[in-house]
Amino acid sequence: MTPEVSVIIPTFNRRAMLLEAIDSVLAQSIDSFELIVIDDGSTDGTAVHLKRLAETIRFEHIEHSGPAAARNRGVAMARAPLIAFLDSDDLWSPTKLERQLAFMRANPDCAISQTNEIWIRNGRRVNPGVRHRKRAGDIFVDSLRTCLISMSATMMRTDLFRTLGGFDDLMTAAEDYDLWLRILIDHEAGLLDEPLVTRRGGHPDQTSATTAALDRFRILALTKLLADDRLSEARRAAVIAVLVEKCRIYAGGLVRRARVDDARMYEAVADRAPNWSKGSTPEIGCTIHSMRSALRKIQHER
Repeated sequence: MTPEVSVIIPTFNRRAMLLEAIDSVLAQSIDSFELIVIDDGSTDGTAVHLKRLAETIRFEHIEHSGPAAARNRGVAMARAPLIAFLDSDDLWSPTKLERQLAFMRANPDCAISQTNEIWIRNGRRVNPGVRHRKRAGDIFVDSLRTCLISMSATMMRTDLFRTLGGFDDLMTAAEDYDLWLRILIDHEAGLLDEPLVTRRGGHPDQTSATTAALDRFRILALTKLLADDRLSEARRAAVIAVLVEKCRIYAGGLVRRARVDDARMYEAVADRAPNWSKGSTPEIGCTIHSMRSALRKIQHER
């Protein structure tokens, strides 16, 4: 029988937390789902434990490529019309899928929804700041400065994900910010205002702790948006304003670290972006190419 939702967990060297995440999915109050785990080249014995679960889950091992590529592989394997992501350090309430599936059925025009969350940091519950509070509707402009959709709380239409090309494999951080913005150009976000996800933070292998200068990925995402013809003039202006702001901040940080040559590219983008119209696509395309080349260089050096 075809599942209603494909649950996708990417993982890299988080065996203990992964097994807890898997248990939280297998404990769901409904069984109309498939669980797909993509092991992104783990070296901590994750593969052995996944083999023991072979009768319960679907899994695949890939060469270490980052969470974006791992999630994309999971969606490529998905058989359901809906997909739900769970990070391997997070947990679901037992009724998460049941409640969110009911929400999606009750709102057939909703392409993407999320639930609310409980935040745990270093083992203690914390309250998210005002800017992180979730809301429904047209949240595109608000999402430019703060990523307002949470990976582990998301459920979306599989065909929408595939139509937009999924996550950008090159982005080893902020790949969710990039995809959500591309979705939010045309779609409002649904919100099931119930805390059905436990988001665990503070551990040393989080992306925010292991990836330096996250804004360089957000800058790439914003620049890519400006090459998208779906943007209205008002949204285009909002994207440019945030892009200029982030470029100047990031360039300033590069100068302080004596990386003056790297800073020049971002300073130039901040100077030119206010003049980019829809007809500036070739120049924007060249800028995107330069940014992607710079990211590849950094990743190769590491």
